[in-house]
Amino acid sequence: MTRLLRSSNFWLLSHAVLAVISFSIAGVAFGQAPQKRAHLAPEEEPVFHEYRGVKIGWVADEVRKKLGNPANKGDEQDFYVFGEKETAQVLYDKGQVSAISIDFMNGAKEVITPQQVFGGEIEAKPDGSMYELKRYPEAGYWVSYNRTAGDKPIVTITMQKI
Repeated sequence: MTRLLRSSNFWLLSHAVLAVISFSIAGVAFGQAPQKRAHLAPEEEPVFHEYRGVKIGWVADEVRKKLGNPANKGDEQDFYVFGEKETAQVLYDKGQVSAISIDFMNGAKEVITPQQVFGGEIEAKPDGSMYELKRYPEAGYWVSYNRTAGDKPIVTITMQKI
C-alpha cells in the first residue's frame, strides 16, 4: 500500500510540473511575450575605468612600460610608489591585470574623489569614513571607494575583475 501511495504522489507531482511548463510554453507560442524585468535599471557604464592609463586585462609588460619599474616586482603582483603619499598594487592572473588597488595617504595631492570614481558623491558616515562598491558585469569588473575615519584618512580605490 505504501509503495502505491508513493508512486501515485510522484505521478501527480510530475504531471503538475509538466502542466506548469506546458502553460508557460503555450503562453509564448500564442504570442505572449516573455515578461521583462522592468524594475531593473539599465546597467551603468563605469566612470572609473583606468588608473594612470592602466586597465584591467592589460599584460604585465604593458603596465610596466606605462608606469615604469615597480618598487617590488613579481609574477603575480607589482607594487608602485608614487611619492610618499600614493602607492598602487597591480595584481596579475596568468600575466594579465586582474586588480588594481590605489592608496592615498593623508596629505596626498590629487586624491581621486568619489565623483571621479562613481560620477557622484557618496554619503559619509558620522565618523567621516566612506565606502561604496559598484559592480559592472558588462565591463567585467567592480570598483570600490574606501575612506578611513579620523584626522589622517587613507583613501583606497580598488578595481577588480569579476
